[in-house]
Amino acid sequence: MTNIPETGRTPRVQIRLIVIQILVLSLLGTLGGRLWYLQIREGDEYAKEASGNHVQQVVEPAVRGSILDARGVPIADNETRLVVSASRTDLLKMKDDGKAVLTKLAGVLGMKPGEVMQKVRLCDAKTPQPCWNGSPYQPIPVTDEATAKQALQIRERAEDFPGITAEPEAVRRYASPGKANTAQVLGYLSPVTDEEITKAQDTDSPYLRSDQVGRSGLEREYDKELRGKAGVTRYEVDNLGRVIGQAASDEAQPGSNLVTSIDARVQRVAEYELNDAMKKAREAFDDNTGENYKADSGAVVVMEAKTGRVVAMASNPSYDPNAWVGGISAKDYTKLTGKDSNYPLLNRAIQGQSAPGSIFKVVPTAAAINAGYSFDGPYNCSSSYSIGGQVFKNFETKGYGPISLGRALEVSCDTVFYRLSHEEWKKDGGTKPKKDAKNWFYKTAHQFGLGAETGIDLPNEVTGRIPDRQWKLDYWKANKDVWCKTGKKGGTYAEQIAYENCLEGNLMRAGDSVNYSIGQGDTLVTPIQMATIYAAISNGGTLYTPSVGKAIVSADGQTVDEIKPKAHGKLPISRKTLAEMDEALAGVATRGTAAWRFADVGWPQDKIPMHAKTGTAEVYGKQTTSWFATYTKDYTVVMTISQGGTGSGASGPAVRNIYDALYGVSDDGTINKKNALLPTPQKSLPKVQTDGTIKSPKVSKDPGKEQRVTQEGAPEPDETQLAATVEKPATGNRNTRRRRHKRGGRRMCT
Repeated sequence: MTNIPETGRTPRVQIRLIVIQILVLSLLGTLGGRLWYLQIREGDEYAKEASGNHVQQVVEPAVRGSILDARGVPIADNETRLVVSASRTDLLKMKDDGKAVLTKLAGVLGMKPGEVMQKVRLCDAKTPQPCWNGSPYQPIPVTDEATAKQALQIRERAEDFPGITAEPEAVRRYASPGKANTAQVLGYLSPVTDEEITKAQDTDSPYLRSDQVGRSGLEREYDKELRGKAGVTRYEVDNLGRVIGQAASDEAQPGSNLVTSIDARVQRVAEYELNDAMKKAREAFDDNTGENYKADSGAVVVMEAKTGRVVAMASNPSYDPNAWVGGISAKDYTKLTGKDSNYPLLNRAIQGQSAPGSIFKVVPTAAAINAGYSFDGPYNCSSSYSIGGQVFKNFETKGYGPISLGRALEVSCDTVFYRLSHEEWKKDGGTKPKKDAKNWFYKTAHQFGLGAETGIDLPNEVTGRIPDRQWKLDYWKANKDVWCKTGKKGGTYAEQIAYENCLEGNLMRAGDSVNYSIGQGDTLVTPIQMATIYAAISNGGTLYTPSVGKAIVSADGQTVDEIKPKAHGKLPISRKTLAEMDEALAGVATRGTAAWRFADVGWPQDKIPMHAKTGTAEVYGKQTTSWFATYTKDYTVVMTISQGGTGSGASGPAVRNIYDALYGVSDDGTINKKNALLPTPQKSLPKVQTDGTIKSPKVSKDPGKEQRVTQEGAPEPDETQLAATVEKPATGNRNTRRRRHKRGGRRMCT
């Protein structure tokens, strides 16, 4: 055998082996390092994430707290209903995006397929209501009014309805005890949005995707307290989704109850009387326009004069808040928000602003005294007042000769206030104001709280407007370009006004000052602002912040957080002036413009002194707005009706009937305490007991009697009394008498 030498090949093989060894060792080192990093350095974190990937959460919604009236009667609570819901996630997995299933579901529920599909589509800027504005990952309620038969059909044929559930759930109920709607005060709920979840995630009250949140009224203002805290149970599951254990559990905490100062009985009377007054106004003929009054909207506030607590607040047109429960239909949504709806969602007691007319005259009266004028005068109440050739007429062109400021309030003499305001305008420099201009008439209005929010515990309150010199300047700057573009010298009335405003809309003219002095021109107020002012006159000068919430009570009744009345200022008048003004306003009810609603038709003035001020405000292009502001030592009642006519004519009878119900006053002026709904304000709170039962506070008119009511309904005895009071109101002369006022001049009011 021949031996072949291997020299020359051995070094090459050795090099290859070394390279391979190095590569293997490198790979092993990299793998080992990675394993060390994952298992040792970051092991705990990845173990935690791995555990989290196998934990599923089941959310148990918290029971929302009830909203109770002052006696403990629920005006918003919960009830169990059969809710049919659709999982959008499951529907989108189907070939036709679930259209066939939804069509089949509509047949079972007796709904139109299009209506069902609208309810499960997501809301965005381009999608009209109805749509779902909650999370797309939570079940979307299709109806909360399913029958037991419908629910059984869906559950027994689950294979025909994938992604559809039918379960009993607690849903909101707006009970309307005694037909007291209270819609705008209560508000309504709708599902939480992803944006809201993100915004609240780092707060002490984060949202869950299953939450319903308040969108207006008390539901929004006290949402955090009412909502409670949802329960969350966490289950450990394997890769196949099978439960292998329970990780943790947080029990649901029910929301607290909100006790309000609203009395459902008085609320019903206020709603009825406002609606009835508007109906009667539409039957009355307007001599100025040659047609009946439109009476298109209105509001009324009943307030405790010594605390600012709201006993009743009604706004018209109104709506049924139950329409929002379980998702609103397209038809209902159009009724509430459409162009022809007249916007019933607005709470006109705090969001409706208009010129106040002569109920505003308490402000320039105080301003005149602060400016150094005497309350006693005398001041000439002539039939008209001329400025630069322009004639401003008194109401009904009637004059009373030399009178005091008190008498000017009683007979609502415009020309007295024209003169005073014009004199002060000249003292301040007229169209060229002095640097040290006092501006008493405007300064005093701001001190009365006008032009600012009252601070009531309801959302979206508006400020109204006091058209002082600064406002005139700011308004002119904002609108000058439009005025200059549309204005035309010698054109139509609107074009001529725009032309004048373009040239000197920043100037406070003499006409502006005299119109302002009687609550006209650019002045805007809300009913709640005027109620606050007249309550302050009643209680001795304290401006209380209006409030509806009275106490927050835990679900078991163990914790009570009372909401105390708060004052935010004092009227800028002396006690002497306040007493003189108080006497004059009593004179309005006994011998002035409101006497035919009180003194002349049997009001017991000696037992329950009534004070009043009527107002009839003119609005360009519309019929006159009716205002009626009143107070006793206990209550303040302010009503307004847009395009309703005169203050005493349209609003007067309704306000009188509200007082009759409060105090139990009969047509002949006698007081029947058994018929009195609330002769004195309710002070004590209802007691929520551990079992959810509510024990009503003692009723002022019968200290020995207590009523127990549950959250399922209202007390029967009071409902009978309410029906007698409301359904068949008194129909004496004060309800049917109506006088027609002929008007002249550019601006007038009474």
